Amino acid sequence: MTDSATTDPDGHAPRPARTFAEAEDALLSRWPETRLEPSLDRIQAFLELLGDPQDAVQVIQLTGTNGKTSTSRMIDSLLRTLELRTGRFTSPHVEKMSERICIDGEPLSDEEFIEAFNDVAPYTHLVDADQPHPLSFFETVVGMAYARFAEAPVDVAIVEVGMGGRWDATNVVQNKVAVIGPIGVDHAAYLGDNAIAIAHEKAGIINPGSTVVLAEQSAEVATVLLQHAAEVGEVTIAREGMEFGVVSRAAAVGGQVVTLQGLRARYDEVFLPLYGAHQAQNAAVALAAVEALLADEPLSDDLVREAFAGVTSPGRLEIVRRSPTVLLDAAHNPHGATALGEALADSFAFDPLVGVIGVMADKDYEAFLVELEPHLAHVVCTQNSTERALPAEALATTAIEVFGEDRVAVAPRLAEAIDVAATLAEAGEAISVSIGSGAVLVTGSVVTVGEARTLLQRRQEPGRATNGGQQ
Repeated sequence: MTDSATTDPDGHAPRPARTFAEAEDALLSRWPETRLEPSLDRIQAFLELLGDPQDAVQVIQLTGTNGKTSTSRMIDSLLRTLELRTGRFTSPHVEKMSERICIDGEPLSDEEFIEAFNDVAPYTHLVDADQPHPLSFFETVVGMAYARFAEAPVDVAIVEVGMGGRWDATNVVQNKVAVIGPIGVDHAAYLGDNAIAIAHEKAGIINPGSTVVLAEQSAEVATVLLQHAAEVGEVTIAREGMEFGVVSRAAAVGGQVVTLQGLRARYDEVFLPLYGAHQAQNAAVALAAVEALLADEPLSDDLVREAFAGVTSPGRLEIVRRSPTVLLDAAHNPHGATALGEALADSFAFDPLVGVIGVMADKDYEAFLVELEPHLAHVVCTQNSTERALPAEALATTAIEVFGEDRVAVAPRLAEAIDVAATLAEAGEAISVSIGSGAVLVTGSVVTVGEARTLLQRRQEPGRATNGGQQ
């Protein structure tokens, strides 16, 4: 297989990408992220040709069902506040592919992304020719990230697993810190249909000599992870609720104020500009991960406060518009929907709250809807632009079973769905007898949220229409 956008007519060698679109098209022509063949042979062969750049930096590696990206961004902010240079690899992206590779907290520019692609492209066809299966999109981007981190160079790479852990393409490093966030059921077709099976896969990032930072888990999942750590040996364990954790939290304007117990100190009255108990837990995990990396080096209260005050996490209960308020949240599985529902109840008083929901067909969308039903007055079923998207009409069939016919509308086009929901929110606000205001929540998929974010930002640009859903 060759990269269609960057292959010479003779078919022998890829030519350099000249534009961001060419680099993106070349990457997307490869195996998609959802097509898996469990092996590290391809990525190891690829990185060997690149000079094994993954061995040049310290790595904090993260896995878990939800919260990885937010936690990664918090770790990044803490390390940069310590004046360390960081590289961060996360997936999937919200709006643009270059978001996946960040240096010092900033995504690669278009020019930097093109350069990163062109640096590795000559080696992709060598791996393709030598392996039973070609390099995938994800493997290629992982190679780009590790190569870029080594070239920068960065002091610490913060690397989010794409799926699972054991066979994930990122798992070719000897991480210094392995972070395992809360584990629930997602990607069941690939990882297993229960949390215990998934825990066995995610435990694969635990290496001898590393510190394992464990978010709070069910007893069964914790047993799997601790047993695996014992089998690996030479592992230091730090557990949320025992060695570190959230002491207290209170909702505040623009986020929450938390007190965190770290591995070596307690940090009081820390403002976190994100919503929900799950984000407070993510903050505790991020703090413990950085403390574990730095060993005996203490963190000052002022540094911790500064780092967390500057954290952002696009698409995670993010307010992107007012009148009516529009919230974006990338929850896409029942575990994420539970956390989202709790955060809505904890931090907001919207009445009515109208959901715009677009999901992937391979997700447990019925359970997702059930988790959100108590929090939404009405839902507008829609779909994103990808082939994996569940058709809006099919989602509505299930939504009617959960919400009832009177609380469900269908608008396949996302722009139209947002407009319908905004109208419902504004009309409901006008007749509401409770304290609060109407709002719209767009959720169900990272892709749906990313497309909504792009759409809403364009509508707010000077000279663009702000109504009618024509964007």
